[in-house]
Amino acid sequence: MAHIWQASHIWQASHIWQASHIWQALRTGRWLTASRIRGYSLILLGLSVLAVVGWVALSDGMVDRNGKPLGTDFSSFYAAGSLVLDGRAAEAYGMAAHYAREQQIFGVSTPYYGWLYPPIFLLIASPLAALPYPLALAVWQTAGFALYLAVVGCIARRMRTPDTAQGPLWLLIAAAFPAVLINLGHGQNGFLSAGLLGAALLALPARPVAAGVLFGLLAYKPQLAMVLPIALLAGGQWRSILAAGVTVLALVGLSSLLFGAELWLAFAASLETSRKLLLEQGDVGFEKLQSVFAAVRLWGGGIPLAYAVQAVASAAVLGGVAWTWRSQADRDLKAALLVVAALLASPHVIDYDLTILAVAIAFFTRHGFARGFRDYEISILAAAWIVPLLARGTAGVTGVPLGLLILLAFYGIILRRAIRDRASEEHETELAQA
Repeated sequence: MAHIWQASHIWQASHIWQASHIWQALRTGRWLTASRIRGYSLILLGLSVLAVVGWVALSDGMVDRNGKPLGTDFSSFYAAGSLVLDGRAAEAYGMAAHYAREQQIFGVSTPYYGWLYPPIFLLIASPLAALPYPLALAVWQTAGFALYLAVVGCIARRMRTPDTAQGPLWLLIAAAFPAVLINLGHGQNGFLSAGLLGAALLALPARPVAAGVLFGLLAYKPQLAMVLPIALLAGGQWRSILAAGVTVLALVGLSSLLFGAELWLAFAASLETSRKLLLEQGDVGFEKLQSVFAAVRLWGGGIPLAYAVQAVASAAVLGGVAWTWRSQADRDLKAALLVVAALLASPHVIDYDLTILAVAIAFFTRHGFARGFRDYEISILAAAWIVPLLARGTAGVTGVPLGLLILLAFYGIILRRAIRDRASEEHETELAQA
């Protein structure tokens, strides 16, 4: 009995020590070494390349093994653009006509992929539709990926790291980011959104007009762009606001001139249908959506309750953005907070939209290298990097909205950092004046 008690006591002590050690590692972030980052990134990048190459190789022309078009959602962009080229632009917002065009291109058994974007996105979709579909998809993905990498690289280039040789590592991290594979698989616009948003935030405050133009170009994705006016107003970025407004008006005018002003009426009429089917009824799958609204619906909550909880969350998130952008917080913190808030404030965020998280991770990491990392920040950054790979599956199997929880944690550490940095600066000012 004494031997059994002693073995049990040793096991319990070892177990407690190990748990304490793990918790300490998570708190300090020392577990995430450069060699581990490189190793994890190389593994995920290699698997992603194999997945893409294998999926394309096993496809039957433009259709994959599941009977879906390669690039899935991009087939919607291509079909809408082809209708414009045929002089039938307004039919892009008619589900029957749009689906008929998809079936004409990809076969009668193809699933329907809706066209949900404002007419200004046809300025991109139409030229792409003039190309053969495989070439159009390749151009869309390659150009977007190059923009995404270039912007993340520009953020990382200004990063003051302990080891200056780590610079190229950031391109590997960005390329291996799991949201990249998701965006590639869906043929979606996450690369474009991340590139425009990151470039605009880099341009502020030195080039406010250029930043405003880039912000204005994000109008094709209004659910992610609604946080921008709050931040720019709070920060007093009047030239950027004016430039963004002029850009949006120019895009509306150009699309109306090229495609007809009635196209905007057709777009407005399609909004209610898309809202009911894709958001409220969850035809896209609540496990794919990464919002507060989707979490309430995933747990069985009603539509009114989901809207109410989302409204409260959005108001709180936007309030934090307004406070931070009005303060003297570091610009990298402001940029990171805005990106995460753009995801949290919208009820319609799908896991491929998490591509823009790469921008937030890069900005916050740059701030951390410049001023030091605080407790749990490195571990939460790592969680934000890996969560796109896990969010959909975890929510579908367990009902736990892991993506939303990590977004909330990430938002929390950025806001906490802004508050603590401000308190430290005020304390230093008081000491200097004493």
